Amino acid sequence: MSFILALDQGTTSSRALVFGHDGCVRGFAQKEFRQMFPQPGLVEHDAEEIWASQLGVAVEAIARAGLTAADIAAIGITNQRETTIVWDRHTGRPIHNAIVWQDRRTAGECDRIKSEGVEPLFRARTGLVLDAYFSGTKLAWIIDHVPGARARAEAGELAFGTVDSWLVWNLTGGERHVTDASNASRTLLFNIHEGTWDTELLELLRIPHAVLPEIVSSSEVYGETAARFLAAHVPISGIAGDQQAALFGQLCDKPGMVKSTYGTGCFMLMHTGDKPVTSRRNLLSTVACRLGNRTEFALEGSIFVAGAAVQWLRDGLGIIRTPGEVEALASSVPDNGGVYLVPAFAGLGAPHWDPYARGALFGLTRGSTAGHIARATLESIAFQTADLLEAMEEDAGTPLAELRVDGGATANDLLMQFQADLLGVPVVRPCIRETTALGAAYLAGLAVGFWNDRAEIGQLWKAERTFTPAMERSRVFEMRSRWSRALERAKGWEQP
Repeated sequence: MSFILALDQGTTSSRALVFGHDGCVRGFAQKEFRQMFPQPGLVEHDAEEIWASQLGVAVEAIARAGLTAADIAAIGITNQRETTIVWDRHTGRPIHNAIVWQDRRTAGECDRIKSEGVEPLFRARTGLVLDAYFSGTKLAWIIDHVPGARARAEAGELAFGTVDSWLVWNLTGGERHVTDASNASRTLLFNIHEGTWDTELLELLRIPHAVLPEIVSSSEVYGETAARFLAAHVPISGIAGDQQAALFGQLCDKPGMVKSTYGTGCFMLMHTGDKPVTSRRNLLSTVACRLGNRTEFALEGSIFVAGAAVQWLRDGLGIIRTPGEVEALASSVPDNGGVYLVPAFAGLGAPHWDPYARGALFGLTRGSTAGHIARATLESIAFQTADLLEAMEEDAGTPLAELRVDGGATANDLLMQFQADLLGVPVVRPCIRETTALGAAYLAGLAVGFWNDRAEIGQLWKAERTFTPAMERSRVFEMRSRWSRALERAKGWEQP
């Protein structure tokens, strides 16, 4: 048994990757699934479609590697994090569509709770801001709005989970209902100081304890796959939310090291050691991972829309056919022509936390072209990341030496160079860009002895390319000033 299978369940697709001992990909499969938008600001997934697509790509990736499940030493899981699923413990069927992390339906409820003066309590206990982004108010909404759900939840008939819990439940045939500490720390229900579900916060949100999963570490054997799925009993031994998995996969394991993942959203994490850091700039304190009895923490900045803005160019505007075309289109013009896009399609995340902001294009003239809009779209990702880094440096009290990057959009050289120009520090792209899945694989492999320790996996990380700043700082200052003006105009567009 000489390979690790990583299940990377993302916001727009389910992916599976088979890794060898050298950390290289031996087999890969991916399948997109439906995005549902019942009303403006609402985003849902079919949880059963998530499960079916994830199982399908797992089987396909193993086959493409020329292997069978008997060759797999362990399975690691990484997942879109705050997306919320509630299912019947007896039938295993969800009682409502999964409510996606981008969904804003509980923004008003968050405002109501804030008006009661308890937001500081949530911030102190969970390290999070009180926002519709997180799972807690989504779970409360399902319990309150699905007929009969509250009585069933209190009777212990329902189970709540983020996507990691849902996958483990299904893979084990309903035997295990667990979540790791990194995913638990994204729910608004988890006390990051005590490492447990917080009874007082559960009472404030009126959530019965009976629906919650058991909290486990990020690297241990949780159970085995039911034989009917992969034709073998394979240990499931690693779980981490996608951003924490990427931090682990990038080997950012010392305080002050920072990675940024460019996916559907964009997420920057700084390792802060074995103690959570309280942010002064509206960043989040989150669990990076729990290994044995040791919990490691990170500061995080969350951008809700990054790669999703490129998908909008494809699906909404129709000016590209595939996301890969955006770089050529953006390169067809020498600069953005004064055009700035604020992609606040799902509100604004850190450090602004404005659920009522909406997307906006500024600076359009008769000379504006599809190329300018494409370039403004890519630049919006880099501008948001620069805002995060500025806040993170202030919180940490130290300037960044380099930024390690991963995710699909890092293949875009134009974006990566612009990112380095804005930040004024090197942007380093690793040889193995699948660092989210790789982090899950590392966690799973460590639990079963596939890799001996973190020192061994640390030797596997290598840089593929380093982008160094080239733009004059005066030009950077001018562009960031215009971006800030555009950002202010997009805030508060919707009425509470």
